Amino acid sequence: MTLPKIVNSKTKIRFQDCDPFNHLNNGSYINYFMNHREDQLLKHYNIDIYKMAQKIGISWVSSSNQIAYLKPAFLMETVIIESQLIYYDSSQLKVEMRMYNEDKSQLKAIIWCGFVHFNLLKQSREQHSEALIALFKSIISPIDRATFEERVLEFKRIKTEI
Repeated sequence: MTLPKIVNSKTKIRFQDCDPFNHLNNGSYINYFMNHREDQLLKHYNIDIYKMAQKIGISWVSSSNQIAYLKPAFLMETVIIESQLIYYDSSQLKVEMRMYNEDKSQLKAIIWCGFVHFNLLKQSREQHSEALIALFKSIISPIDRATFEERVLEFKRIKTEI
């Protein structure tokens, strides 16, 4: 069975996550992205990060986020969130996530999230297992941009060419 390299979900922007202008609050974007990724890890790759933490004391912790807000997401708007693994090594992951309007004609935000595999019991970095490395090899979808800024410019260029 071939696993998807790019996973997506649909969600609605909720009142409690919005600012007084009925836009998704800047800080709330990360929550929407993280909730999406957690749900999709379980759905498509059978990875429950919370069960891992409880059973074996190992999971991932956030190490970095780079986000660009391109267009506002509005109260009660339905959005599509896509994500893909763009890099991995023996103990780190980098995931790109994108938020679009419902018909995907408008990119609202893009984020690169870094994660470190972490042993909660030892409070130290953990190496990925062979099984995880095999999974990552099968689902990685690298991009041809070296930096986040180049990636954002690529999407801005695509928009102006349409």
